[in-house]
Amino acid sequence: MIAIIVENRESAGALNELLHEAGDYIVGRMGVPYREKKISVISVILDAPQNVISTLSGKLGMLPGVTSKTVYSKAEKHTKAEQG
Repeated sequence: MIAIIVENRESAGALNELLHEAGDYIVGRMGVPYREKKISVISVILDAPQNVISTLSGKLGMLPGVTSKTVYSKAEKHTKAEQG
């Protein structure tokens, strides 16, 4: 999961473009505007290789006024063949 805090609304277009590019990996997304603080908080759930998630989080964090942090599951990874 990538947690994103947006403090600069002018970065929203670039942020959405990056998320669009990763669309094949996105399982779900939720955004909450925190109007009193003039920020938005977005959580993005991904099912992707670690390098894809890290790259996306890094690109998001380089946008002006955007902070991103990544959390990984400790669950074991299973291939479709292993799942039966």
